[in-house]
Amino acid sequence: MLAPALVLFGIGLTSAAVLAIAVKVFYVEVDHRIAEVEDNLPGANCGGCGYSGCGACAEAIVLGKAPVDACIAGGPDVTAMVAKVMGTEAGFSELKIARHYCTGGNRAEEKYHYDGLLDCNAMAELHGGNLICGVGCLGLGSCVKACEFDALHMGPDGYPEVNINNCVGCGACEKICPTGVISVKTQSQQLFEFNNENECLSPCKQLCPAQIDIPGYVELAAEGKFAESLDLIKQRNPLPLICGRVCPAPCEAGCRRVDMDDVAVHHNYIKRFVADWEMSLTDPITPEILPETGKKIAIIGGGPCGLTAAYYLRRFGHSPVIFDSKPELGGMMRYGIPEYRLPKKTLDFEIGKITELGVEIRPNHHLGKDITLAQLETQYDAILFAMGAWDNTSLRCDGEDLEGVWKGTEFLEKRELGIHVELKDKRVVVVGGGNTAMDACRSAIRHGASEVVLLYRRTRKEMPANAVEIVAAEHEGVKYHFLAAPTRILDDGTGRANGIEFLKMELGEPDASGRRRPVPIEGSETQMECDVIISAIGQRPKVDWYTKDLEERGLKLTKWNTIMADDITLQSDVPHIFTGGDLWSGPALLVDAVGTGRRAARSIHKFVNGESLDFPEGTFVGPHRLQQSHVVPLHDVAERKMVEQPELPVEDRITNFDEVDLVVTQEEMKVEAERCLRCGTLCYHTDTAASCRSHDPTIGEKLSRILEQSPL
Repeated sequence: MLAPALVLFGIGLTSAAVLAIAVKVFYVEVDHRIAEVEDNLPGANCGGCGYSGCGACAEAIVLGKAPVDACIAGGPDVTAMVAKVMGTEAGFSELKIARHYCTGGNRAEEKYHYDGLLDCNAMAELHGGNLICGVGCLGLGSCVKACEFDALHMGPDGYPEVNINNCVGCGACEKICPTGVISVKTQSQQLFEFNNENECLSPCKQLCPAQIDIPGYVELAAEGKFAESLDLIKQRNPLPLICGRVCPAPCEAGCRRVDMDDVAVHHNYIKRFVADWEMSLTDPITPEILPETGKKIAIIGGGPCGLTAAYYLRRFGHSPVIFDSKPELGGMMRYGIPEYRLPKKTLDFEIGKITELGVEIRPNHHLGKDITLAQLETQYDAILFAMGAWDNTSLRCDGEDLEGVWKGTEFLEKRELGIHVELKDKRVVVVGGGNTAMDACRSAIRHGASEVVLLYRRTRKEMPANAVEIVAAEHEGVKYHFLAAPTRILDDGTGRANGIEFLKMELGEPDASGRRRPVPIEGSETQMECDVIISAIGQRPKVDWYTKDLEERGLKLTKWNTIMADDITLQSDVPHIFTGGDLWSGPALLVDAVGTGRRAARSIHKFVNGESLDFPEGTFVGPHRLQQSHVVPLHDVAERKMVEQPELPVEDRITNFDEVDLVVTQEEMKVEAERCLRCGTLCYHTDTAASCRSHDPTIGEKLSRILEQSPL
């Protein structure tokens, strides 16, 4: 017995010795913080952090391979606890929320009947899915199954709906979606998103220069979610009060409602309603601003482009400073649009909402006189040139310098600057066919002119002015004289104009603008008596600030006095100088300036952070019509007449500058919103009345009552 015992003892002793040696050789010290960090993680193992599970995430954090806020599911509280374990500060971490932008789901037509597994990825492998829309939701809910936090469920319309209270932004839904219709982003990331050909885009959103999600905000407004509707608008356009009044709505050219009712959905009714609602609040809505970055941006020009850029740059924590040559901000919105279209109290409120975020203002600062570019470059990390187009195009005819011949924008500017305009009982001729010409005509009526005649070298059909402005001016007494081009201003012998001579024209072949070119009729000279001539045939940027030094440094101008810059990023050949608005595009719509302002803000934000300015593949930054959206036939869509624009009667408005177009009521807004088909690229709602009734049981009765009262 002794011998076996000794053998076993020897084996045990030898094993212990081997193990002791192995421990010494293979010893790995485990950092106790890994377990502590893992204990503070929620244990979801969702993979949103990019690691296989919470244990792997904890190890990565301790080894310095991942930040303390790597855990997506835990939120700020977990980040704070992990930071405490690591002996560091948590810092700022913006929450990510899932967003499903396809509201079509099963609305799109089917290419074939799918009898396979109920999985989106399996369906997508079969010719891209069973729907004709390749960028829409397949509707099998793979993202719902992937969500570990009960933040997604399949809605009644065949697409997933997000419960933002449960969403932790882990990204599992985004990873499993084969069509990319669901994404996980922070709100600030959404601010700098631009349309992409590979997403579901309504025809109106395709054509909006600011790329606003029009069906989205229309539906929210109809549901009474005014704050949410306004927030969605301001993700792309911080000037809804202004645009709701003066935007000519180029988006309406793509509205499918036209195919049924001949009249597009009037989006401005709805946008203006929710914006006016905000103006009535005693406790204004303040957007979230990210922590201060310490980056200072000089913005030269306080018009729509400059204000828009300032809004988005400030929301990203930068410090924008607006330099403007005028006493007050607003640019052409203040000094070019009359109060009967845009009241100054409304303009001031909208501008105030931007400057109150912490945007510094330097009025009465003219570049080249009160401030130089060299001074700005020593104090700011980037500079945005957004000075607009203030120089009036010449009539190019004799007598243009006579007394009584005014420039269009100068005439409109006088009232805002407090300069008296004497037109009582005067005969006024306005030359031009754009919005400035219409504003001049209607303002002249309000200043007491006895007669106002618009002289235009083409026909009414070719006038670039807003159609509603042309009609309104006619109602107010403006007379139109088409196919007439000025050749000479008549002199009364004392250096004052007393008439205008023009040639009669006829339309020839289309020119570069697509309109038929006006051709003069020889020997058709005609004279018209008048007391004042207002020239409003076009504008271009004023470049009195441009010096030889700037040219030598690489800041170049085009022959139209616009700044040469990259068409996409708006960065000039001087890397820290960007541009936008009319100074880049030439005279364009206010909403175009808004669109370039947001784009310039994105580029500047990327530039000061040392990031690439490139856009994702498939992105388009301006209006762009997707060809596949053209050929969608409407089926099962009820006719809906447009709500009439409420306005002041002609007799009550032509003697003052009171606002003419009035805001619709909430009931009228809902009725107009009900006309929206909530379109996608290739789909739309069919029975919109039923859809609206699901949100408000009384809307059907309201719809019938209002339409009965409508003059239509």
